[in-house]
Amino acid sequence: MHSSRLIPDDRKLIQIADSAFADAARRSGEWLVCRPGCTQCCVGVFAINQLDALRLQRGLRKLENNDPARAERIKQRTRSSTSRLSKDFPGDSTTGMLDESGEGKLRFAEFGNDEPCPVLDPLTGTCDLYESRPMTCRVFGPPVRSEEGLGACELCYHGATDEEIISCEIRPDPDDLESILVEELESTTGKKGHTTVAYALALHPE
Repeated sequence: MHSSRLIPDDRKLIQIADSAFADAARRSGEWLVCRPGCTQCCVGVFAINQLDALRLQRGLRKLENNDPARAERIKQRTRSSTSRLSKDFPGDSTTGMLDESGEGKLRFAEFGNDEPCPVLDPLTGTCDLYESRPMTCRVFGPPVRSEEGLGACELCYHGATDEEIISCEIRPDPDDLESILVEELESTTGKKGHTTVAYALALHPE
């Protein structure tokens, strides 16, 4: 399957995740303080999968056609970011692929924690590729369950009890559609593993 055929299924995944976020936001009410200009979750490097990377690349290419000046600013910030990060990159800085061994994950935990996302517009505090943002960004804020338990944005749910927080839990992909799409994409392209937003845009043009 060519990666372009994943577009309809990726749109389905996005619709599921965005709908789940909207439902969690409704249940959360004023406890969820996420808003344009709040950029705490946009600072600090995080891992993205190959489907996230492909979505970002396509989003940038679309922006090049619709708003070339904004696209160029993203490219400039991306070049600056990869330049700063390349020295201590916990993986292969020539391919942008992260080292997913135990040691690599330990290095990544201490890596780039003060680095702003290159698609964050520092003047407006908004995302220049918002429609193409990774799944992590789409569900951040409400309580999300992981191996470590239930975690939410530290700026949200002040004054809420544990039971109230649990009642706002988001379930962004109950059928694990994302894993299916990632596996299909990786088998098609041969690119496997995780990268970061900056390296996805700088080193992985479609």
